Amino acid sequence: MAISLVEQELSRLLVARSGHFQFESGHHGNLWLDLDALFLYPSRLLPFIAELATRFAKYKVQAVCGPLVGGAFLAQSLAIALHVEFSFAERCASTERSASSSAIYRIPNGLRATLHGKRVAIVDDAINAGSAVRGTLTDLQFCGANPVVIGALLVLGNAAVRLSAEHDIPVESIAQLPSSLWAPSKCPLCASQTPLENAIDEARPG
Repeated sequence: MAISLVEQELSRLLVARSGHFQFESGHHGNLWLDLDALFLYPSRLLPFIAELATRFAKYKVQAVCGPLVGGAFLAQSLAIALHVEFSFAERCASTERSASSSAIYRIPNGLRATLHGKRVAIVDDAINAGSAVRGTLTDLQFCGANPVVIGALLVLGNAAVRLSAEHDIPVESIAQLPSSLWAPSKCPLCASQTPLENAIDEARPG
């Protein structure tokens, strides 16, 4: 498949590093991206926001919601482009530590009632394991919202495809990159004793 100019431009802005990383989801992976750098110059993101906004138009989106931090930045920009409501989800502390569990994200009390019955787009800067998107999706459903599309600047690996199939919600993204994820007990990098780094933030890119 030919790579579009907008996808080429996004790939040019990404700073990637190979290694052995632990993400918010608990999974281990072999790719880390410095996505914070994307937001240093917001004007650089305008072509990607315009592209996603064009794709979202067919879903008749009434609100855009993203997990803090990068997803919320992107959601706010998309809400402006689409002239719709904006909301965000905050990560909550959880005692669950297994790699198969989703992170817990919660929409602030003041925004919950406004989402009831709305057609909502869930967006994140990058989706890898998808724990931030999944956590946001779960809480949107608790709010009585109707998630109709998942969007991202970048999708890594195939977790987004599985999430889409599980919930019957389409995924729209600007670019895709291969990435491997493993449960810690099955991680080949652990087996080879490759030093482990904590990536901490799911959106970078758990």
